[in-house]
Amino acid sequence: MSLILNFFIGFLAAFVGVIPPGLLNMYAAKVSMKEGRKKGLLFSTGVCATVMIQTYVALLFARYLDKHPEIVDRLQQVALGIFICITIYFLFIAKDTRREVRKDFNKSKTSRFLSGMMLGALNLLPFPYWVYISITFAGFGWFEFSQPELWSCVIASGIGTFVMLAIYVQYFRKKEQRSKPRINMNYVIGFITLVISIITAIKIFNDF
Repeated sequence: MSLILNFFIGFLAAFVGVIPPGLLNMYAAKVSMKEGRKKGLLFSTGVCATVMIQTYVALLFARYLDKHPEIVDRLQQVALGIFICITIYFLFIAKDTRREVRKDFNKSKTSRFLSGMMLGALNLLPFPYWVYISITFAGFGWFEFSQPELWSCVIASGIGTFVMLAIYVQYFRKKEQRSKPRINMNYVIGFITLVISIITAIKIFNDF
């Protein structure tokens, strides 16, 4: 039963985590539009390989934290600083996502599988995301950190990520954007991290 629960939580958390438009899923969609569905899915497979590695490392760290709850309070303060920096970056520094794609996009010689792995490695959000998810569900007794259950979640995270990326690839396959997007997605991400920063700050101050 615990294997099924870990698999379900891993799949659902990965699936939901990739729903918001971001670097990886939008890039997978662009690869699909410019180079074909096969290349888009190959890129998505590379992303999933990296996500599974990141999930495994994050769960090992979460297992350690689960046995040392006194460290969690200190990490909340570190997380607050990280989220503030991310908010500042996406609101004031990151380039406008509404800019047009470069015309030489389809000239890349890099293997789409390797480029998916490399681009996935630049996304560090899975680490705190999976630590938070696993510890939260473990607190309810719905998540186990033993080795078989851990691998069940890791495999599910790869499958869930691939399914959502495949949906992006399929949806945008024949949908060429004729007009410039009205929303800068960096502002959306920045607003989300701002809300998380405020919630984290309130929790820290309440603990004092």
